[in-house]
Amino acid sequence: MTTALAARPRTSALERDTAMRLAATEYDRAIALLSGLEPDDWAKPTCCPGWDVRAMATHVLGMAEMSASMRENLRQVRAAQARAGVFIDELTALQVEERADLTPAEIVARLTEVAPKAARARRRMPWLLRGRRMPGTQRVNGADEAWTLGFLSDVIMTRDPWMHRTDIALATGKPLDLTAGHDGVLVDDVVREWLARHGRPVALTLTGPAGGRWGDGPELEFDAVEFCRAIGGRGSAPFGTEVPF
Repeated sequence: MTTALAARPRTSALERDTAMRLAATEYDRAIALLSGLEPDDWAKPTCCPGWDVRAMATHVLGMAEMSASMRENLRQVRAAQARAGVFIDELTALQVEERADLTPAEIVARLTEVAPKAARARRRMPWLLRGRRMPGTQRVNGADEAWTLGFLSDVIMTRDPWMHRTDIALATGKPLDLTAGHDGVLVDDVVREWLARHGRPVALTLTGPAGGRWGDGPELEFDAVEFCRAIGGRGSAPFGTEVPF
């Protein structure tokens, strides 16, 4: 890869309307899952060290509130930057800490209230702002890369609650609502990015409602959710190639 290509910020490959439909639906599915939890589910551990279901839910809420308001976005960013650690770790820790006193019912109520605002704010992000490069770089597959704000808003801010929805479903044993029209579209975008990052021939088959078949070459087959979890840092990524969530 040339220096010019390496320096080019990553942009969303999704059509704008598709990205925003996925965003709104994913908020709805996160709310539905959390609304169906039993009281003892909230204290169950997740695959994220130090986070139980309740902590993970407050992170999802904190990210939605960050997306819904520019003032809240700037406040969270500045507060996280003032801390000593890695920015994303400090940001997520801040979100959990600031919402530590919320009851499960309050978490669900606040997410229900803010989710439409977050989806609306993301949809209204101006084209020029979406094309701007995010400050700093992201570490992916051992290399630093730049992202546009549009990639963050259109892609990562939907992949993040989707991944956490799988985390919570696995932690609690609750069924995971999966459909081709929503999860299948999200997974297709993930797979296409994974294939481009991997850069070598492979025929990938993913099973389940969100699955499909992509590419040509050596055959690989996985469950669609398990594949995404593996390449998202929750398992051993095929060929060592991960995709950011």
